[in-house]
Amino acid sequence: MLVEADGRITGLLSGGCLEQDLREHTVGVLSRNLARAVTYDMRTDSDLIFGIGAGCEGCMGILLEPAHVGGAVVDAITTACEMSQRGESVALVTIYAGPDAELGTRLWHERRQPTFDDEALASACAQAVEQRQSRSIAWGDAAHSRKAWIQVVLPPPAVLICGAAPDVEPLAAGLRALRYPVTIVDHRPAYANAANFPGTTVMAGPAASLASRVELNHFFAAVVMSHHLESDAEYLRALAPTTIDYIGLLGPGPRRTRLLDKIGAESVGMEARLRSPIGLDIGAVTPEGIALAIVAEIHAAAAGRAGGRITSG
Repeated sequence: MLVEADGRITGLLSGGCLEQDLREHTVGVLSRNLARAVTYDMRTDSDLIFGIGAGCEGCMGILLEPAHVGGAVVDAITTACEMSQRGESVALVTIYAGPDAELGTRLWHERRQPTFDDEALASACAQAVEQRQSRSIAWGDAAHSRKAWIQVVLPPPAVLICGAAPDVEPLAAGLRALRYPVTIVDHRPAYANAANFPGTTVMAGPAASLASRVELNHFFAAVVMSHHLESDAEYLRALAPTTIDYIGLLGPGPRRTRLLDKIGAESVGMEARLRSPIGLDIGAVTPEGIALAIVAEIHAAAAGRAGGRITSG
């Protein structure tokens, strides 16, 4: 959440019940130019301390830190975004418990000198990035204890869509709403119209030449939905030997079987990554609903989730 000097707020940390109180705390943070941690414990019915009546039954620890242009936190976040867009994985380290002078957000990257001098923290960052999993860390002794949150910032999952028929438009729009880089290819020049797919890269060319025109291993996910059997077979043949984690195929089971029979032995090693029928089971019927099901499944796969119901509070 961003609180500007004039009190304007962008983003929310709650349903609106904490924001006004947080705004008051930012005055002191800005005047001292030092980060500050605040805690809201709402696990009791008697909200006598804060008087905000949230009833959330939870406890929130929030770090407020000054974010001036040219300051440490802005530089760290900006650099992390830029490196992520270039395909690099980094970590944003937020120290939220410890000496006041050490609180705040820093950047960690394997090829850069950290902006902090702590071997235990640097080692934890390297492990988190390698395992692609954000985590908390506590270290030090009773006299000098510290806590930090390591936020792993991965490159956004790039998606390749093989096919550019009208039903691809809501799919591309949904992926772009998540800021995923999207490339669309089609063997039919009439369909490969960039004006129909704002914010994406659109290419036209024979399906059989896909591997020679596109760096396929750059993508996290590929969706095959050209609605043309022979072309879909060529697209799958090109995708089979790649390292793409998620390969989705539009259409029913019998069509999948027919396509895999066409590819033959070249499909070996792809079936474990092949999602067909594609998308989560949400009862989708319309192009927009099907697009939602596909986007949700790709998002879940990128997050390492199965995509089922949320069962824990």
